[in-house]
Amino acid sequence: MFERPGSGERAVLVQLDLRQGAFDERLSELKLLAMSAGASVEAVVTGRRAAPDPALFAGRGKVEEIAEALRANEADLVIFNHALSPGQQRNLERALQHRVVDRTALILDIFAMRARSHEGKLQVELAQLSHLATRLVRGWTHLERQKGGIGLRGPGETQLETDRRLLGTRVKMLKLRLKQIEKQRRTRRRARDRRDVLSVSLVGYTNAGKSTLFNALTKAGGYAADQLFATLDTTSRRLFVGTGNVVLSDTVGFIRDLPHALVAAFKATLEETAQADLLLHVVDSASEDRDAQIAAVNDVLSEIGAAEVPQILVWNKIDLTHAGAAVERDDCDRIRRVFLSARTGEGLDLIRAALAEAAQEAVAPELEQQADSVNNFPLQQ
Repeated sequence: MFERPGSGERAVLVQLDLRQGAFDERLSELKLLAMSAGASVEAVVTGRRAAPDPALFAGRGKVEEIAEALRANEADLVIFNHALSPGQQRNLERALQHRVVDRTALILDIFAMRARSHEGKLQVELAQLSHLATRLVRGWTHLERQKGGIGLRGPGETQLETDRRLLGTRVKMLKLRLKQIEKQRRTRRRARDRRDVLSVSLVGYTNAGKSTLFNALTKAGGYAADQLFATLDTTSRRLFVGTGNVVLSDTVGFIRDLPHALVAAFKATLEETAQADLLLHVVDSASEDRDAQIAAVNDVLSEIGAAEVPQILVWNKIDLTHAGAAVERDDCDRIRRVFLSARTGEGLDLIRAALAEAAQEAVAPELEQQADSVNNFPLQQ
């Protein structure tokens, strides 16, 4: 039986064309993900299939090609840019005699590295345990062995049953803690609502420049880097935009095929986005894949119930495309797109003006309602 090594960073990447489209962009993203996790990319194996192989995902011939790449490059692990079933992962490791990591586990590993706050660490651990639970069902057969030793022989529970029970206990505890944090967040949200403060969330594809824009607007000095999932923890700051205050929140970046375990674990954090009054959808305008990235973000927004929240598209990184700062308005004369560079600061005045306009629109109905109540108040004779 193959024993999984606990370390190793020399990786062979595997990307199969399953007729999903954007093959080159997906491969580039896999390389960035691997490097963000600390892996050294030694070789890339690509191929084309009509559908995944039920047993080995890539098929026996392609697995032999992967094995040859492992030997030729003295690599330690294989990273698939696909979600593998527990059975496929087990079969691949048995055939290759090397550790195999799928896309979900890779993203979870990056999240574990990036989490800084107590809540972020709890959310990542919950997602990891939820992913691991599927691996305990039909994963590694050595966990089926019963405990041995003096006083432990006989019809005791198997190691697999013990691990599953302990995992379930830990998951319940994590969900309880996150529920308490979610309750605290709802309390803070109600306090903001009572003060009639416009709530604005930054959303966008990972590495689109959300944190850079957040720091440029709020002078928060938060961590920002040219890497995938540079920041995970939601940060909120009050911002004065001329007509009043808004609360601006920087959230975790999205990615195509975001693992459902992550969406579920970060539900409480992502709820902040769903409850926002306005979304600033930050787009990497220099990316050739920007349209697919916009669609991926909107898919996640739909999944968390934020599809109906008004958006302003922020066309970031115009310094790389040599475009000028500008705004576009819709048929109702509302700002719907802003072109800027968060890195150079060009166009920041336009996004501030857009936020001021949005805050003014949010206040206007309340002022009209107050005026109506005064006009309708009965005068004493």
